[in-house]
Amino acid sequence: MTERKPAGLSFESWIDGQIREAEERGEFDGLPGSGKPLPDAGRPLDDNWWIKQKLASEGLVAMIHPTLALRKEIEDVLEEALKAPSERSVRRLLEPVNEKIAANLRMPPPGPALGYRPIDVDEVVAKWREAHSAGAERPRGAVGEGDGKPSGGRWRLRGRRRRRG
Repeated sequence: MTERKPAGLSFESWIDGQIREAEERGEFDGLPGSGKPLPDAGRPLDDNWWIKQKLASEGLVAMIHPTLALRKEIEDVLEEALKAPSERSVRRLLEPVNEKIAANLRMPPPGPALGYRPIDVDEVVAKWREAHSAGAERPRGAVGEGDGKPSGGRWRLRGRRRRRG
């Protein structure tokens, strides 16, 4: 469409005429998605829709900040530890995460702070024992009060105190 708008004609009427002529020629017939609702028409607007769409079309996963990924890993491993088959498994799950936490605390990446200290492995093992000794009366895999979290509130994480001197 290399035609120029004639002088004296408004853009709106000229464009409307172009569309009407293209419809009469059948240039809009058989277009993909014709007669179908617009995708995501009912969803709220998202400023980053095009980024998400491009990632999905390329089969890529959005990258998240390493500190946020470690936070999620800590939460997941604490839940998984209570479902572990043995104390040894609990320790094997927690030790690599504690190493990652220590590395993050030694050299934090730029961005949000981790907000966790190394996990007290002995305390988690004690909670595992408690859950598994009480598990004889419960079905396998049930933990705490049925919400998947250990009884007794939040996890207490081991802190390292610096000596002054």
